Amino acid sequence: MRHAETLIRILTVLARLGAGISFAVLMVAVLVQVVGRFTGSSPVWTEELTRFALLYMIAFGAGLSFRTGDLVNVDVVSEALPGGLPRFLRFFAAAATAGLALVLLMPAWKYVSIGRMQTAPALGIRMDYAHLTMFVLLAGLALFAVLRCVAMLAGAEDGTPQKSDEE
Repeated sequence: MRHAETLIRILTVLARLGAGISFAVLMVAVLVQVVGRFTGSSPVWTEELTRFALLYMIAFGAGLSFRTGDLVNVDVVSEALPGGLPRFLRFFAAAATAGLALVLLMPAWKYVSIGRMQTAPALGIRMDYAHLTMFVLLAGLALFAVLRCVAMLAGAEDGTPQKSDEE
């Protein structure tokens, strides 16, 4: 189980790093845009870069949000149930999330490949880089949901969200 914990820790750090870099790019692009508006020459590319950075920030953050329980989660009813039902429902929800995300991975990849034929008007980059965010989002969500299911089956966790040490 120590290898699984190490894998989860590495994936969490990579997802946090991706979300953090995306947020930094977003802040710089918005800052350039704001300064540009005050000076009278706001670059056109900043708006497009802001959108792409926001998409990547969401894509990297979705799996993390699942892990920490920050996604929309209605557990008032399930946690009030007796016995092992709450644990079963947490496992079922994680399995359903993983299943749906895994089913959507192939259509998401097709969506990414369609973007190869298009370019972003202001930045001039291929749109498959922007469309890749959907694949990253689903892959991260599936990965963290599968890891929760495996950990629950192994008895390493009970399926409740894993809050970080800072909280």
